[in-house]
Amino acid sequence: MAFSIKDEATDAAVRRLAKLKNKSLTDTIREAVEHEYQRDRAAIPLAERLRRLQGHYGDYPDTGLKADKAFFDDLSGDGD
Repeated sequence: MAFSIKDEATDAAVRRLAKLKNKSLTDTIREAVEHEYQRDRAAIPLAERLRRLQGHYGDYPDTGLKADKAFFDDLSGDGD
């Protein structure tokens, strides 16, 4: 997999950061993208992130099965 940076200013910025951090271009780009992803993700309020998850799992149909203590004991191997 390869990226081709055709913008001279972007290429120069990545190279400056890589030199400053004494890292490879690949490591520098990966770290910068991960940091930006985490920063943007953290900007989404927890309540909104939970609503998204709730909506995703709410799409699954109800099985009608009861998840009681015996069920969880069996999953953990405690049910004898």
